[in-house]
Amino acid sequence: MASSPRVLFDNGQHKVLCFDQLVTGDGVQSNQFLIIDGNQHALLDPGGDLTYMPLSLALSQHITLRELTYVFASHQDPDIIASLDKWFLHTNCKVVCSELWARFLPHLSAAFLTKAAGTSTTERMVAVPDRGQDIPLGNSVIKAVPAHFLHSVGNLQFYDPVSGILFSGDMGASMVDDAEPVSDFVAHVASMEGFHRRYMAGNKACRLWANMIRQLEPKMLVPQHGRPFVGTAMINQFLDWISQLQCGMDLMEQDDYRIP
Repeated sequence: MASSPRVLFDNGQHKVLCFDQLVTGDGVQSNQFLIIDGNQHALLDPGGDLTYMPLSLALSQHITLRELTYVFASHQDPDIIASLDKWFLHTNCKVVCSELWARFLPHLSAAFLTKAAGTSTTERMVAVPDRGQDIPLGNSVIKAVPAHFLHSVGNLQFYDPVSGILFSGDMGASMVDDAEPVSDFVAHVASMEGFHRRYMAGNKACRLWANMIRQLEPKMLVPQHGRPFVGTAMINQFLDWISQLQCGMDLMEQDDYRIP
């Protein structure tokens, strides 16, 4: 049986849960998140078949699964949204994703799943424009924040103003097996550096993103993989580091583009 979720925030009306021990076998460790505000709920980056069954069972301890309001997908990768068809079949959710992926994600869902309910797949999508938008949730909103090319061309992150948590997707991800908060940033860099150098498109995107996040001033930055950054000082260390990181196209040379 999976361990209980981490409670990242709870003021009685608004709750944020982190499920960080659901991936077993060969899959990379990943975190899934549930935001509850009153009688509405948002599930963030639920993953694929590796996580669907344990995650749905875990969620049912906290909400009525059929009444799930949203699934948020930061981008299109399998560890983000490959289980789309199951969420469409077993819940009434709408899927929030970048408008760049709204016409591609239906490839993950058989048409009969939605036609049987009298809707189409696209009618159950909330296609977010490049500049982002607010998504109403209960008495609050979740801000869909642009994070393009970090690492997907149509990448979103989600900010919860009530808790002050930024769900940063692959930005800040670390290749570790737990989701304990980072306590020693310098030591933690080794678990992030290789991933960010390869998966982020380039320093310009990282720097522009960091400038935006400094204005947002989140209290917690929680990636989809690995450990969160908690508190202004720790988050600023990460923003300073990522702002100067050479990555992606910054590192490419002609030798990287040659016929094998």
